[in-house]
Amino acid sequence: MTYPQRHTPEEKLADAKKLLRLPRIVVICGSTRFMTEMNEADLLETKAGKIVVKPSIRMKSPHQPWSDPVEAEALKVRLGDLHRAKIQLADEVLVVGDYIGYSTRAEIAYARSLGKPVRFTHPEVDPAA
Repeated sequence: MTYPQRHTPEEKLADAKKLLRLPRIVVICGSTRFMTEMNEADLLETKAGKIVVKPSIRMKSPHQPWSDPVEAEALKVRLGDLHRAKIQLADEVLVVGDYIGYSTRAEIAYARSLGKPVRFTHPEVDPAA
């Protein structure tokens, strides 16, 4: 008897995480205006034994790396790509905050397209609700 082989990168990643006995990985999404709430969610999820990844840069705060508009736009694109990679890596998504903007809405849609469970700190903002 032969067993089906997992061939997609996503399936291989899931198998590797199981073999390594990694804790669940949760990615925090939401507007960076909720950084304080994201940090609190990080604390609670970590306390619950999960690996947490989240945004770490708030580009609306003044800082030299994004003071130039051209460089800021390029950085924004790279950060978006990086966050989508975090969503790919994660086992689940936690959306923080009582507001869902365009970027967060796109992240939720992307996570759901990958079959990732999505939780909300404020379920009433779920675009699917």
